Amino acid sequence: MADGVKLSDEQRLDWLRLIRSDNIGPRTFRELVNHFGGARAALEALPRLARRGGASGTRICPREDAERELGAARAQGIELIGLGEPDYPQRLQMIDDAPPLLAVRGARAILARPLVAIVGSRNASAAGCKFADRIARDLGAAGYGIVSGLARGIDAAAHRASLASGAVAVLAGGHQRIYPAEHEALLDDILADGCAVSEMPLTWEPRARDFPRRNRLISGLSLGVVIVEAARRSGSLITARLAGEQGREVFAVPGSPLDPRAEGTNGLLKQGATLVTEAADVIAVLEPILGRDIDLPAQEPEWEPPHDIEPGDDDRARIVSLLGPTPTSIDDLVRMSRTSPAIVRTVLLELEIAGRLERHGGALVSLL
Repeated sequence: MADGVKLSDEQRLDWLRLIRSDNIGPRTFRELVNHFGGARAALEALPRLARRGGASGTRICPREDAERELGAARAQGIELIGLGEPDYPQRLQMIDDAPPLLAVRGARAILARPLVAIVGSRNASAAGCKFADRIARDLGAAGYGIVSGLARGIDAAAHRASLASGAVAVLAGGHQRIYPAEHEALLDDILADGCAVSEMPLTWEPRARDFPRRNRLISGLSLGVVIVEAARRSGSLITARLAGEQGREVFAVPGSPLDPRAEGTNGLLKQGATLVTEAADVIAVLEPILGRDIDLPAQEPEWEPPHDIEPGDDDRARIVSLLGPTPTSIDDLVRMSRTSPAIVRTVLLELEIAGRLERHGGALVSLL
């Protein structure tokens, strides 16, 4: 996955097959490609890994399904951009669970511009929508593209206000399953000068758990995230938390203590978010960041042939015995199992392909 290298059509198919196979997420994809030296070798190894992890097998995306998806995407003007390719958004590439393939439709040049996310309540107040409109217009006039999640309320207001300057819609489902359906016309307007992105299959119907996945892309694409309105338990607060974990700036708009839609944003301010009453507050924080080079992840370690790091049954049993439902750091597993990092990574891959392991942020893992 070298920076700036274009994938061949065969490689893109292999990448698509791998990420569309069962129990493969972005982190696991990277582990597999690094471990086996490429997506095709990883695909060949999946049945063996699943058996060693305790499963009878695993579903591998058939080549014809990947060809069908790739062909349908291109027929609709959707490009599947691979991690590390020249057109892949550089700031998104910085996060540790960046999608291996990003499906982009529209004017993808906007993804190379400095981007700011504006998100908030679906059940937004008139004042909240008015403020989202104003700050999106002012940031757009200052040269920033505006990212949001195509939801009702604040998201829709931010999108509409940034149509002329450049809007980015991040989809929770596939490009053929727009949610909410009433925003299909809004998305058409966005695509005139902006773009839409998704990591999901074209026909994927979004489910509740897909929205936090989408939120990490909203923050990952952006220099910072502006939360306009958010109740105490709000998806926008998930976006704010993810932004903080990704090293992005978090901005919050203060609201009345009597309005439950401001409870979350006021809470963010208490936790140290930057208070925002106008676009200048955002620009003052982001301008110094724009003067720095983007620090992309270091090149991945050299590939080690799998036969050199084959775990024994004792190694496997010892590592599994240290795992449980509580997230544990991979470094602790290496230290406590008294085995090499390569052996531990291999056993974790086996468990994950078998559907028995969950990966968390910060190199933490747990048994399902």
